[in-house]
Amino acid sequence: MATVSEVTTLPAELKSTIDLGHENEKKEAFLEANDSDSVAAGQIDASGCINNLIVPVYTEEEYKKLKRKVDKYLLPLMWLCYGIQQTDKTSIGTQATFGLREDTGLVGQEYAWLTTVFYITYMCFEFPSNIILQRYMMGRTLSIYMICWGVVVLCIGFAKNFTQLITLRALQGMFECCISPGFILVVGSWYTTREHASRALVFQSANAGFGVISSLVLYGIGTIEFRNPELQAWRYMSYFLGILTILVGCLCLFLLGTPSEVRWLSPEEKKMANARILSNNTGHDRTGVKKWRWKQAGECLQDPCFWFAGLNAFLSSVPNGGLTTFGSIINTTFGFTSLQVILLDIPRSVFSVLYFVLIGLVTSRKKNLRMWFMMFSTVPPFCGFLMMALLPNEAQYKWVKWGGYFMTVPFVISLFLAWTLIPSNTAGRTKRTLTSSFTFVGYCVGNMTGSQIFRSVDAPRYISGTTACAVCFGLQFLLILCWRVLYVVRNRRRDRKLQEEGVSEEERILRGKTMGEQDCTDFENPYFRYTL
Repeated sequence: MATVSEVTTLPAELKSTIDLGHENEKKEAFLEANDSDSVAAGQIDASGCINNLIVPVYTEEEYKKLKRKVDKYLLPLMWLCYGIQQTDKTSIGTQATFGLREDTGLVGQEYAWLTTVFYITYMCFEFPSNIILQRYMMGRTLSIYMICWGVVVLCIGFAKNFTQLITLRALQGMFECCISPGFILVVGSWYTTREHASRALVFQSANAGFGVISSLVLYGIGTIEFRNPELQAWRYMSYFLGILTILVGCLCLFLLGTPSEVRWLSPEEKKMANARILSNNTGHDRTGVKKWRWKQAGECLQDPCFWFAGLNAFLSSVPNGGLTTFGSIINTTFGFTSLQVILLDIPRSVFSVLYFVLIGLVTSRKKNLRMWFMMFSTVPPFCGFLMMALLPNEAQYKWVKWGGYFMTVPFVISLFLAWTLIPSNTAGRTKRTLTSSFTFVGYCVGNMTGSQIFRSVDAPRYISGTTACAVCFGLQFLLILCWRVLYVVRNRRRDRKLQEEGVSEEERILRGKTMGEQDCTDFENPYFRYTL
């Protein structure tokens, strides 16, 4: 492993520009960088942002070797964790078809409230959890959260009535709220902007990939009722998932974290990992920073993209909440048995994984395609929900309606790729924390709404719920289009201004890195460029 091979210094012109009128901020940045509470203090000398930016430069081969090591350790672990979390969250739909409602005496909308309360606590604890992730060691915090929700999932298997179920689901939402924003922050701390989408899609593909594994396991557990009718299969599903979650959470204590936290990197590799992400213009991975910047918080409210992110999450999550809660039930109304419904989810999951792989490969090789994929991914589910809403539940339409259900697979891309835009397009730690929190508030409110628009009185066709989901996808298409246009306009305006000033691309990149290290937002950093 090579040591520092080159030193890049800050141009005098930029130094004078940044120094002007920022003496207090520079002192704060210096103290913050040398705070003993900062996990990464000393990995990259932040004081260099005050006088000279001292950045170690490594060879491309060294970076590639490091990236391969990171991929080997991090991606399989995150894939497993995310897959387990999605299965834990959505398994209640499968459990409902195996007697959960009858065995616990649920009536009316009580079953729907089990999903709604999950997202209520998910939303309420979203912002506090994001603050905790920023202030303490991210890997250890995520691991503890995972172990806690594993215990809750295990306890669901012992629930006897609605009160016990809704209490446990509320606790489950509280502990699971950190996993998605936490993993997005982890990706942002390890990978360059170009790599954000492909790496995030790897762990997000577990939404379907792990679904294939879990469907086969839950199918096997579901067959125990045929061998012994007195056994309640849904309880054993909770036992299995709860124990698995606890074991994986313990594993994460040793392997998961940001570059400065993990034990499987050498000190030199940690410096290299931090140096590698400076090109993102969003600073390095330092956690444990207690400082809150109110100016960045105010900037969020003035940024239309902040509101676009939350509204996009809401529109995508309304159908997600409906499918999570009622997807399996809806499929039984087409004419399939409970066990057939589990098996029919496997081809959906396989196609979803292939779709994720395709998009991951394309976005890693071609720039500025994320939002085009987001828009396209709303069209098939729009048509699929209309098919489910308009066709009657007759035997001759059983497979056609299931085809409509199958067409809903791509919709998650419009949500997941939007999450990857947070570390790519939002600079400034406070602004990024608020944007992430607000996005997941929209996610929670959408899921709560989706679980309630499928009313028991509308069974078996649930026409109002499926129609509302189709409308959401139509609106989402228009929103993403406007969102992309705004980013394009901002990039062109900044390029034109720098061209007039005679700033070269190499100089723009250097200045962007410097201001990113100073915790400047994308508004404050004129050298920042948005990813499309």
